Amino acid sequence: MKTLYDVQQLLKRFGIVVYLGKRLYDIEMMKIELAHLYQNGLLEKEDYLMAELVLRREHRLEKEVIEKKDRTDHG
Repeated sequence: MKTLYDVQQLLKRFGIVVYLGKRLYDIEMMKIELAHLYQNGLLEKEDYLMAELVLRREHRLEKEVIEKKDRTDHG
């Protein structure tokens, strides 16, 4: 599992499709859904950790994009 798409496909196997309209919010909701699946014993630890790492990376990158856009819009 290496990409956000991979995480989306993992969630989809459980009937979970996340779309809130903002990528950052989507990533945050995916983290919540992922945690619930793991807490309920539906995900292996390795799958959970790999997906969590992908989501953390994507969240950080998306925040950087937003911050960069804010700087250029206001500067």
